Amino acid sequence: MTYNEWFEKHATRHQNIMEKLKDLSDEEVIKYFRFDNMVKNEPDFCPLYKENKKCHDFEELNCYLCACPNFRFKDEGFKKVEDKTLYSYCNIDSKDGAQYEGEDYIHQNCAGCLVPHKEAYIKKHFSRDWKEIMKDVRK
Repeated sequence: MTYNEWFEKHATRHQNIMEKLKDLSDEEVIKYFRFDNMVKNEPDFCPLYKENKKCHDFEELNCYLCACPNFRFKDEGFKKVEDKTLYSYCNIDSKDGAQYEGEDYIHQNCAGCLVPHKEAYIKKHFSRDWKEIMKDVRK
């Protein structure tokens, strides 16, 4: 699955949940997206939910910004770095992020970064339209 394909499928899943929550306040919506609630009420939102696993080891994980607004991707790749193609990177160069390099590719590895999963960050960037928050990720 390409980044663009994942992005569109996730946007649809997010939008479907938001439609169900249209009568909730912004604060209630953010609380709804807490990991423990999502595992219970939205088991199809993330493949890890079926195993009750978190993508990040963080007690207060919030899944509203499952993907990070600081992530940048291009399915065709941004550039060649020696003999490898750079497909994704962190726009803020988070100290907790890393790059995963394979034989001919480089992808951003966000596993160590919690930036978009903290409720203070979500509140600061909140929009009921997930694609609005994520508008800069596709180059």
